[in-house]
Amino acid sequence: MGYPIVLHVRGRRAVVVGGGKVAARKVYGLLEAEADVVVIAPEAVPDIEALAAKGEIVWRKKTFAEDDLAGAFLVIAATNDRNVNEAVAQAAAPGQLVNVVDDPKRCDFHVPAVIRRGPLTIAVSTGGASPALARRIRRELEEKYGEEYEPYLQFLQKARDIILREVADDAARKRLFRALAAESFRQRGRWDEELAQLLVNEKERNGERGKEP
Repeated sequence: MGYPIVLHVRGRRAVVVGGGKVAARKVYGLLEAEADVVVIAPEAVPDIEALAAKGEIVWRKKTFAEDDLAGAFLVIAATNDRNVNEAVAQAAAPGQLVNVVDDPKRCDFHVPAVIRRGPLTIAVSTGGASPALARRIRRELEEKYGEEYEPYLQFLQKARDIILREVADDAARKRLFRALAAESFRQRGRWDEELAQLLVNEKERNGERGKEP
């Protein structure tokens, strides 16, 4: 069993060895997380070529060599040649996190199937046992947690800051957080209006408590 985490890779170098469709999927995921991506491959699919042409990634048009991993935080071996993938794993230095596509035993980490809705991230992993199953479950979750969750999470982020700033009582904060997270609250859609009223209610509750003998 792995230890699930959300890894921040913004501005960190991620080296992807391989230029095929699998490598392209890995590159897109890394760019979404704002990593500094370098691709090592003598040839690449059009998606990788286009990203390199726009300056979004660095593409080194060459076969893999050990020094290609210099300075990398993450390393992904995504070629269709097991010998090359093994060479990448062997060349990684201590402290570099390595993922070898289709070889779970050689991986320091697995890349889950991911759903993003603004600040909301849902990840599904089978530990490499069945990426196809992980993708199927992801599709099911995509239907349940649709695009409408992005503005809702953005509201919750804003509301949390307001509550932490304006409400000092821990119990009151918890009541408010639970109220905002309720599915019925989300569905009504009057988020700002209802938040304002909930804050008024809490202030009145605290005022009444202060009047108690």
